Amino acid sequence: MLYFAKPIFLYFLLLVPLIPAGYGLLRYFRRKRIRKFGDETLVRELMPSWSGTKGWVRIVLFALAFAFFAIGMARPQTGARLAEHKSRGVEVMVALDVSNSMLAEDYSPNRLERAKLAISRLTDKLQDDRIGLIIFAGTPFVQLPITTDYISAKMFLSSVSPESVPVQGTAIGEAITLAIKSFSAQSEKSRVIIVISDGENHEDDAVAAARQAAEFGIRVYTIGVGSPEGQPIPVNGDLLKDKEGNIVVTRLDEDALRQVARAGNGAYIHAGNEEFGLNPIIEDIRRMEEEEFGSIMFEDFDEQYMYFFAVALVLLLIEMLIGERRWRKKLF
Repeated sequence: MLYFAKPIFLYFLLLVPLIPAGYGLLRYFRRKRIRKFGDETLVRELMPSWSGTKGWVRIVLFALAFAFFAIGMARPQTGARLAEHKSRGVEVMVALDVSNSMLAEDYSPNRLERAKLAISRLTDKLQDDRIGLIIFAGTPFVQLPITTDYISAKMFLSSVSPESVPVQGTAIGEAITLAIKSFSAQSEKSRVIIVISDGENHEDDAVAAARQAAEFGIRVYTIGVGSPEGQPIPVNGDLLKDKEGNIVVTRLDEDALRQVARAGNGAYIHAGNEEFGLNPIIEDIRRMEEEEFGSIMFEDFDEQYMYFFAVALVLLLIEMLIGERRWRKKLF
C-alpha cells in the first residue's frame, strides 16, 4: 500500500490539466495574430520548419513531468512494518463528571468547559505517560482507552458534553471502579485516577471504590469543581427546575471528595478559575516510579520519491530534446 508523508503537495496535481489548457489558449491567440498578416495557410508556408504537433508533444511531456515531480514531493512510501516501541512513564485515568450540574457557570464559561481546558493542558505536560478518559454521570463510559496519543485525547475531549451520557446523575464510585479495570495489563505500580467532579454523588459508595483502588496500589486524586454557595444550572436557555418548579442549585460537596481522596491514598484539591489544581498532581506523578511500556507501531517505511523524481527528469530531458522544428530527413 502506498502512503504519503507530505500529502499536501498532491494539491499541485490540480495544476496538471491547466498546463495543456494554458498552452492551447496561447496557440489560439497565436493563430489570431497570424490571421492579421494574411491567410493562415500562406503564413504557415513561410514557416516550413515549425511543427505544431511537436509543441503539443512537448507540453504533454512537461505536464507529465510536473505530475511525477509533485507526487515525488509528497514523499510516497511503501513497505511499512510493525515494530515494538518502548517508553517509560505513568498511567493516568481521568474520570470527568459530565452531569448537568457541571454546566453551572461559577467558572468561565462553565464548570465542564473549564475542566476540559485543564485536562487538555494536562496532556501537554505529559511525557511518555499514558492517559485515558472516562466520562460519567448516572453511568460511566470509557471515552478514550489508555494511550500515548495525546492528539487523539484532545479530539475525544473536545466532543464531551452532558449529552454524551444517556443517564443523568453522579456515580463517582462506578467511575472509579471502571477506571480500575481500564488500566493496561503492563501497568502494576504507577497508576493514578483523577476524579473531576462537583462531588454531588447520588448513586453509590465512592469511598469504598476508592479504598478498593488503593488496595490495588492505585492512587485516587479528586478535584472539586464549583462553589459551596452553589449556582443554578442553565439548560436550553432557561434554569433547571425540580418537580415543584423550584430552581435547582448545585453546590460543591468538598467533604465527599476529601473522603474519596483520603480512601484512595491521594489528595483533594479545590479547582480555581486560574489554577485548576492539576499542577500539584503532576508533581506527585513525576515523583512516582516510572514503568516501562511496550507498544506496537508502524514504522520503517521505504521511501519511493526518488523513482518519481527520476521519471520526471527523464520526461524533461525528452521534452528538451524534441525541440520545435520538423524533422528534415524522412524515412522514405
